[in-house]
Amino acid sequence: MRAPRPCGVCGAAGAAKYRCPRCAAAYCSVPCCRIHRERCTPEPEPEPGRSAAGQASPGGPSRPAQQGASPWSVEDILTEDAEQDRVPLQKLKLLGESEELRGLLLNPHLRQLLLTIDQAEDKSSLMKKYMQEPLFVEFADCCLRIVEPPEKENILPE
Repeated sequence: MRAPRPCGVCGAAGAAKYRCPRCAAAYCSVPCCRIHRERCTPEPEPEPGRSAAGQASPGGPSRPAQQGASPWSVEDILTEDAEQDRVPLQKLKLLGESEELRGLLLNPHLRQLLLTIDQAEDKSSLMKKYMQEPLFVEFADCCLRIVEPPEKENILPE
């Protein structure tokens, strides 16, 4: 298991759950990500003699962003502890393609709720509170319908 890392921006011990896709620096939240993004300079490829081989081979050791593939991976989002709750990347991509979800995210109140959760220390209790808010429930239900479509019930004819 990977040990928790300190945030490279704010220094919060063991809080860095995310990594920069360009330089692999660790950070803990959206605000820290934004600060890091302004300062980020990708690290040069190690071992210059090997970099040409790494770039030529799609399965090589170089990072995906340098190969034109997705700029981040599931490892950048989840720690090993969260692996059991992982949603497959293909299903996560469906969230970005959903017009219904995009429409909901146009609501500034919902965006503020999501930002508040992201910045909260106690996310769990805040989520419980927000699950009483109809707009947040609509958002959560929409996300769940996208990543886990409801199965058709087996209805027996009478």
